[in-house]
Amino acid sequence: MKSFSIEDINAIINGEVFGETTNQITGLEQIQKANENQATFIGNRKFAGLWKNSKASLAIVNDNIDIEPGENRVFIKVKNADLAMAKLLETFIPKPPHFETDIHPTATIDKSAKIGNGSRVGAGSYIGKDVVLGENVTVYPNVTILDETTIGDYTTIWSGTIIRERSVIGSHCIFHNNVSIGADGFGYRPSDDGRGLVKIPHIGNVVIGNAVEIGANSCVDRGKFSSTILGDGCKIDNLVQIAHNCVLGRSCIMAGSSGLAGSVTLGDGVIIGGSASIKDHTTIHSGATVGAGSGVMNDVAAGKTVLGYPAVDSREMLKQWVALRKLAR
Repeated sequence: MKSFSIEDINAIINGEVFGETTNQITGLEQIQKANENQATFIGNRKFAGLWKNSKASLAIVNDNIDIEPGENRVFIKVKNADLAMAKLLETFIPKPPHFETDIHPTATIDKSAKIGNGSRVGAGSYIGKDVVLGENVTVYPNVTILDETTIGDYTTIWSGTIIRERSVIGSHCIFHNNVSIGADGFGYRPSDDGRGLVKIPHIGNVVIGNAVEIGANSCVDRGKFSSTILGDGCKIDNLVQIAHNCVLGRSCIMAGSSGLAGSVTLGDGVIIGGSASIKDHTTIHSGATVGAGSGVMNDVAAGKTVLGYPAVDSREMLKQWVALRKLAR
């Protein structure tokens, strides 16, 4: 078990120490659940009242919150408690699942595939024809990577993920359990005789940049012609749908159960709230935010926040909600 003094922890987060404690810190926990050997954090004034009854010996606290640590307890005040806690969480990360050998004997790897130095492939995984894995790639058990796919250095692919043929994946990416990359897009047209639907072939691929993280059970479909593209640093939550030929700029965020229809374009730094839906061929420009549960039917200007269904300027929608509440009284 890792154990740290207050001085050790402050050396990591570089804050200002208030109070004293003789307790060593062996872990991190929520403020209501922490014990005397655990640290917690207070990043918002609304949680400050919980400190009195907390058993934690240490709290990482935003420097604009004015409370006292108390007897045998310590605050480390920082500008941003969330970011400081993220640094501490890295320190306490448990060891990842163990690989007995770099390439498990039950993995199936095509003889034409190229596996970089330090890369590992778990039990039951399949690596197809002409696949290229960079250096220090980790493929956990039961992953499928199909033909002509390229994956950059230090990317981690968790169990159950399927990466379809001709995908291009960058370095330092993380794909969580059961991610689907490169499935056919959802394209059908009524047949000439009106008796059924004709499937539209999708012959493109998926291109994913560096440092992209995709949550469990999320899907990124291949392009109809060219590529579905996710830019560097995009962070995708669980159960997200990104349809064919969407293009995401750098550092976009999509929260759980949100979805992009075909050929949606997101600029840099766009934030899509949970369960939001974006109509096909829509552009959401850089820095815009779509509120949770919203339905975007038209383009959204750079830096704008939209809310509701159909989504409009958030201030206008809030005014409408207030008016409706007054009418209902």
